[in-house]
Amino acid sequence: MSVLVRQCLQRRIPNIETLEQEVSIWECDRNLNQVCVDWRFRTEDARVKLSKIYLTLQN
Repeated sequence: MSVLVRQCLQRRIPNIETLEQEVSIWECDRNLNQVCVDWRFRTEDARVKLSKIYLTLQN
């Protein structure tokens, strides 16, 4: 979401139709350019770091 705000939504959007159109164009562009996410840590590290959250999600 942060990258979407920085790259696409850094201004006031007048209505929902314009918002949908802007996000769709941004999404298509990122997909065409095959932009990847640079994850900061591995899945195993996330499970350890976020173990308290995982417990509440599993219940």
